[in-house]
Amino acid sequence: MQIKINGEVEQLEKNEITISELLILKKVESPDMVSVQLNGDIIDRSQYEEQTITGDDELDFLAIMRVDGNWDFEGFYGQF
Repeated sequence: MQIKINGEVEQLEKNEITISELLILKKVESPDMVSVQLNGDIIDRSQYEEQTITGDDELDFLAIMRVDGNWDFEGFYGQF
C-alpha cells in the first residue's frame, strides 16, 4: 500500500497497519513523546494499537517539544 508520512510518499508491503506497528516499523525514537496526525486529525494515543492505516492515508509524526517554557508540537522526522 502507498501512504504519505511527513509529506513523503512511501510504499509498504502490508495493505493495512496499525499506528503502533508503523511506529515500530519506522523505528521512531521515543514514541511516547510522539503524537500522530492521521488525515488531519490528532489520534488519541490510546487508539494507536487499534487505529489502522490503509492506502492513501496521510500521517504526520509530531514531537512534543518544550519551547520558551511552553509545550508545543513540532514536525517530527525521526530515523526512518
